[in-house]
Amino acid sequence: AQSARRLRRLLSPFLKRRTKTEVLSDLPPRTEIVHEVVPGAKERALLEALRQQAEASVAQSLSTSPGREGQNRFQILAALTRLRRAACDPRLVAPELGLIGAKVLEFERLALELVAGRHKALVFSQFTDFLALLRERLDLAGLGYQYLDGSTPAAERNKRIAAFQAGAGDLFLISLKAGGFGLNLTAADYVIIADPWWNP
Repeated sequence: AQSARRLRRLLSPFLKRRTKTEVLSDLPPRTEIVHEVVPGAKERALLEALRQQAEASVAQSLSTSPGREGQNRFQILAALTRLRRAACDPRLVAPELGLIGAKVLEFERLALELVAGRHKALVFSQFTDFLALLRERLDLAGLGYQYLDGSTPAAERNKRIAAFQAGAGDLFLISLKAGGFGLNLTAADYVIIADPWWNP
């Protein structure tokens, strides 16, 4: 604990952290758009089957081990995560079906529209395998982009950020884990949160 305090004291002059209120005058007004994507019949049926399966699994876990709260919480979190992944794209939970989700197809349409309108966008997801599916669509559409996740080395990370800021790529796909380290990407005028929120 003492070492951590000492390290924090030594590093604090080199860390610049600003709160939203300190930079509010520099920021343009934010417009939030909730873009609803309606899945097709097959995808909707799969999502409903997964929801029922998760509900049954959690109910069984709660009834068979009522005193094991930690284990039950983990099971509930795992079920919710699986449902969130399915809501991103069915291939993330049932790749054998080969069903391309409505969200991926709508993302491609939206990306083409943004690029045609000369916009640049940051695209965030918690799931790197979902970002890989989005990358596939961008490659098929011939759209330029940058990519960053938690495994990107620091030097490469800085190179990709500088490239995007200089105009290389219209979209920047970023995992939420990688995005938590003070990115400064002012070239973008849109931000797309591709995952469903935990709290509706």
